[in-house]
Amino acid sequence: MNVSSARLLDGNRIAAEIRQSVTPGVAAFTSRHGRAPQLGIVLVGEDPASEIYVRNKVRAGSESGLLVDLQRLPATGTLDELLQLVRQLNASDGHDGILVQAPLPAAMGRSATQRVFDAIDPAKDVDGFHPTNVGRLVQGRAHLPPCTPSGVIEMLDRSGIAIARTHAVVIGRSDIVGKPMAMLLLQRDATVTVCHSKTPDLPSVARQADILVAAIGRAAFVTPDFVKPGATVIDVGINRVTDAAQVTSLFGAGAQRVADFQKRGSIVVGDVHPAVAEVAGALTPVPGGVGPLTIAVLLKNTLAAAEARAAEG
Repeated sequence: MNVSSARLLDGNRIAAEIRQSVTPGVAAFTSRHGRAPQLGIVLVGEDPASEIYVRNKVRAGSESGLLVDLQRLPATGTLDELLQLVRQLNASDGHDGILVQAPLPAAMGRSATQRVFDAIDPAKDVDGFHPTNVGRLVQGRAHLPPCTPSGVIEMLDRSGIAIARTHAVVIGRSDIVGKPMAMLLLQRDATVTVCHSKTPDLPSVARQADILVAAIGRAAFVTPDFVKPGATVIDVGINRVTDAAQVTSLFGAGAQRVADFQKRGSIVVGDVHPAVAEVAGALTPVPGGVGPLTIAVLLKNTLAAAEARAAEG
């Protein structure tokens, strides 16, 4: 494979900058109120990926001075039990933010995730998924914006990549990433196109983008023919690959990622094919791109929620 020409956008470095800006605020809040801001995280079941994500959130929050309260329910837990736990966290004076880790077990039903998001107090909804917070986001006055899309905006800003007067294309229309990503880009004066699985001739639409955001949940789906030369490509995908032939096809025999796969039996790849690095002007890696920013913005939102609750008395 040719040497990468794209500038890699370092999510770990930018996330560290955000966390460093949060830590003094957490210390000041703790000094003023005699307690640290507290984030309640609910994990249902033992999904391996969710275990990793939650472990990273607990560690990052603790390192920033937050109290992080991890509440677990077994995979056999019921939706009613989960909703009762959310109500307890809503009523708790000590909890400023609430995050319920998705996905939830399939046995809870197709509507479970939305019902849980709807049940969280909007003032404690640090993921920004409650309908009230979604409405505020659409109106351009979000107090607790969704963490991943907000992290992407932070990455673009802190990397010196202009948003205004650009054409941004978002591949994916999920409530968690695609739709709020489009809103935030629009509010920063980009012209935004949202694409999805039923968009005709998707590669040609994507090739119009100055900023291309891939959030479709399919490993290496975005190939070089999707990308205008020099475009900024933001890869939101997190896909676990367990097929050795697929890994070798993506990265080439002898690549470090192939060695990583041989050691672990799986690797995480994004929605963007590695060959896009030969076309793009800037690109987020996976891992080490958008993921760390999601956690950094979560900490930022938890502090903001705590400060807002304290101000209301």
